[in-house]
Amino acid sequence: MRVGVFDSGIGGLSVVKSLLDSHAFEEIIYFGDTARVPYGVKDSETIIRYSLEALAFLREFDIDMLIVACNTASAHALEALRQAADVDVIGVIEPGVLALENRLPDKNSPILVIGTKATTASGQYPALLKEHGYTHIQSLATGLLVPLVEEGIFHGSLLESALEHYFSSLAVKPKAIILGCTHFPLIAKAISAYFNHEPLLIHSGEAIMQHLKERYELDYFPQTHIQYFASENPLALEKVAKEWLTHP
Repeated sequence: MRVGVFDSGIGGLSVVKSLLDSHAFEEIIYFGDTARVPYGVKDSETIIRYSLEALAFLREFDIDMLIVACNTASAHALEALRQAADVDVIGVIEPGVLALENRLPDKNSPILVIGTKATTASGQYPALLKEHGYTHIQSLATGLLVPLVEEGIFHGSLLESALEHYFSSLAVKPKAIILGCTHFPLIAKAISAYFNHEPLLIHSGEAIMQHLKERYELDYFPQTHIQYFASENPLALEKVAKEWLTHP
């Protein structure tokens, strides 16, 4: 199976890591729209247009499935992508909520959703969480964390200051945090440490693999071939990927 993975930048590599670890795909085609990252500050119409352009690019590789490894694109462009595509299109929001339900059945637990401004403004996570019975939900736009990840800042005083800026005003400590941006698993250790390693963290890549295993009959491939593409500076993206990912 050949799967296309699309993200606004390099954050979707956190999803690719889970796909590689699963050995469920023969080939992965990754496209990061690095020339136009971040999507989280853009309007819905622009996000849809960019997402459809990414689909058009990945379609040239005759993919069998498209994974939208971007919460902002999943929140605003998923239906447009499904209408335009001739393959299954999987977003990250529904798998994330289902993963939370499997791991935290107490529906009265305080849940924190962090993401970009556009993802938070869409209201999709709280709406779906409420459909699944969760009653104590807080959404927080943490868009400054995206450029920090894009700059390779995964720890240190600058990141710690940003986390303090966003989380110091929380009235209730969350029982679970949905990392509502695929950049955020790359700083998951710092986020967990800020909360003394107490909350459950929901990782988009792990959630998507759980969702795929439940929905599809997946094969096993001892080796996965992967190609990296970017709308700007693809060599830099490939360099980062090789630093982050452990290839089979």
